[in-house]
Amino acid sequence: MADINIGNITGNTESGGTGRTKGLNDEKTGAFDAVINEALAKVSEVQNDVDTAVKELAAGGDITNAVLAVEKADMTFQLMVEIRNKLLRSYEEIMRMQV
Repeated sequence: MADINIGNITGNTESGGTGRTKGLNDEKTGAFDAVINEALAKVSEVQNDVDTAVKELAAGGDITNAVLAVEKADMTFQLMVEIRNKLLRSYEEIMRMQV
């Protein structure tokens, strides 16, 4: 099963206590990027599992495995679309904020 680990998302702040986030060139800032890339890799892995299951079904394999793989891929894809939509709504809300 392709579980998406979101435990690595952390808010890195400077040690001075100012509450400002560190610069983009900092090594630890890439945690969010790494989580997104890992999640996309898991979705791709699930899609590859579907391709394998469908090929096995075409060769006379079990239909149950193929149906389960397709449903799992569908749910994983729907989850990623909803996460993307939430991120876009959050971005749009931040862009509407007055400075």
